[in-house]
Amino acid sequence: MFDISIYNENCISGARKHIKNSSVDLIITDPPYGIDANSFEKHYNRNGSNVNDGYVEIPAEEYVDFSQSWISEAERILRPGGSIYIVSGYTNLFHVLSALSRTSLRLVNHIVWKYNFGVYTTRKYVSSHYHILYLTKPGGKVTFNTYCRYGADEHDAQGGSLNYRDREDVWIINKEYKPNQKKNRNELPRELIVKMMQYSSNEGDLVCDMFLGGFSTAIVAIGLNRRITGFEISQKIYSMGIERLKDIKPGFLLDETRVPQPNTHIKRGKPWTEYEIRRVMERYSELRAEGRNKRQSIDTISMEFSRGYFSITNILKSYQKEKAQGGFLSEN
Repeated sequence: MFDISIYNENCISGARKHIKNSSVDLIITDPPYGIDANSFEKHYNRNGSNVNDGYVEIPAEEYVDFSQSWISEAERILRPGGSIYIVSGYTNLFHVLSALSRTSLRLVNHIVWKYNFGVYTTRKYVSSHYHILYLTKPGGKVTFNTYCRYGADEHDAQGGSLNYRDREDVWIINKEYKPNQKKNRNELPRELIVKMMQYSSNEGDLVCDMFLGGFSTAIVAIGLNRRITGFEISQKIYSMGIERLKDIKPGFLLDETRVPQPNTHIKRGKPWTEYEIRRVMERYSELRAEGRNKRQSIDTISMEFSRGYFSITNILKSYQKEKAQGGFLSEN
């Protein structure tokens, strides 16, 4: 699977020309931040000689209209139920949020991405995070692969849920350190893009990046067997990106991604039927009659019914309450 449609064009006019309505499953994009280039290098205490030139910034006075235009196109091309992740600094975050408020897109999470190499400063707190806005388009089934990275039953050494921790809305992912190497002004780390793409898309889905930059989104999409489309307005950066894609093999990231352990409780979160409730109570009575204690009995039922421990405990509590009140559950 190696389906790419990448254009050296402005993403607003380019999307109107090349991408049909409601055709994209996932958008991951890092728009220009509207920050003067010299100020950017100064704040990040970085040697600009290693940064690829050709980057096209948006003047501050144009940022409001610019944000509204490209976000409107993103809304149009996203399928109902599709997802979009927008990475933003805080300088123009207000304008991005304002533009989003004029669309039908629904803000699901405001994620904080904490990284290393924070903004260099001596007179205020060090800024070492970006904002990631995760939104979905109403009207269709949303792809969210809850257990794509960690199974429901996987825990760390302290007993904490790895799945829960991975899905918290603060992500600690370091930027990629590339000393003395040529790089784009603000490349997203591969680990960050992989995470978003795993949770919000499946193999064969169409992923779009409105601002390709270093082509990191395109590389990850190909590496995870997704289709990719997108735009880069700079001829020089576009050419370098196309060159990077020449040696990329479809699916090369699949062997590198972590395989989650299978979930034991496959019915976790699903409604109970009256029949299941009665069978749980009968089975609990049988196990206790065999001499097993409460914990052992519930653990056995959990395995047999593919349900979580606390879900079964709640069923039994309800049973005891109904029984005490002489309800219909007491007849068994």
